[in-house]
Amino acid sequence: MPALWIAHVTVTDPDAYAKYAKLAGPAIAAHGGKFLARGGRFVQLEGKERPRNVVAQFPSVDEAVACYNSTAYQEALSHARDASERELMVVEID
Repeated sequence: MPALWIAHVTVTDPDAYAKYAKLAGPAIAAHGGKFLARGGRFVQLEGKERPRNVVAQFPSVDEAVACYNSTAYQEALSHARDASERELMVVEID
């Protein structure tokens, strides 16, 4: 079943985060991921607001997790760790 990768992000170092974004896109695409939303307009109704919200669809939860654990994505993530505050989850679409 398809799955959504949902990230809520506050960028604290735009230059370093740009390096993450440049590398993350190809890593996500390599695992069948496609972006549905990236940093667009949003309305926060509950919980902690993060100014950047990203949703990508993957063929499955397993493929999304494999992407996250891949060498290519982990290289991208190394640029985001000290450049952002993030929450990331994968949710199966039923």
